[in-house]
Amino acid sequence: MKKAIVLLSGGLDSATVLWIAAKRYKPFCLIFDYGQRHRKEISAAKKIASKAKCACRVSKISLPGQTGSLTNTKLPLPANHTTANIGKSIPSTYVPARNIIFLSFALSYAEAIKAETIYIGANTVDFSGYPDCKQEFFKAFAQVIRTGTKSGISSNPIRIQTPIIHKTKAEIIRTGIKLNVPYELTWSCYKGGAKPCGKCDSCILRAEGFRKAGIKDPGNF
Repeated sequence: MKKAIVLLSGGLDSATVLWIAAKRYKPFCLIFDYGQRHRKEISAAKKIASKAKCACRVSKISLPGQTGSLTNTKLPLPANHTTANIGKSIPSTYVPARNIIFLSFALSYAEAIKAETIYIGANTVDFSGYPDCKQEFFKAFAQVIRTGTKSGISSNPIRIQTPIIHKTKAEIIRTGIKLNVPYELTWSCYKGGAKPCGKCDSCILRAEGFRKAGIKDPGNF
């Protein structure tokens, strides 16, 4: 069976993408520990990979700066937004060049194990406005693969797949429910406490997604 690298964060988007990938490929999950304040997502990702019976690898990265509220606990998280306001500007939770770094690791991993594709749960509908989640970014990175890797110059470039990029959160959830994605194992809150804060962008988007999907959130959200 052909192989795929799946970037797995522990949230509902990446979990859904893992189940989508598993329909066609043998997935190898790549989880990142980059000093995020919501480290609880790492343990969630491990549980999700185990449930999917997939190999998983945790890569620890020391980022050069802690300029945003996702990696610097001294900075406040954006809170009490409505979904109408989320995504209008780049929030303080932005981590500089995060997806460039993640995809570079995934690309190296894919070439090493001869995987033909990389799956990432990026979304540009119900999202926080990060520039490295947009379609034009992935098109540009595909060009990097074609010109800067052995597979690329051999006319067999590793592909990047973004199957939920144009879906609403409700559509993502409905897709996952059909695939039996274990949403009860996922973690979305940026605070990463014992219970979800219910106020950060991620909590708000998750709650609104389940509400619009007409489905009760099986997680503790």
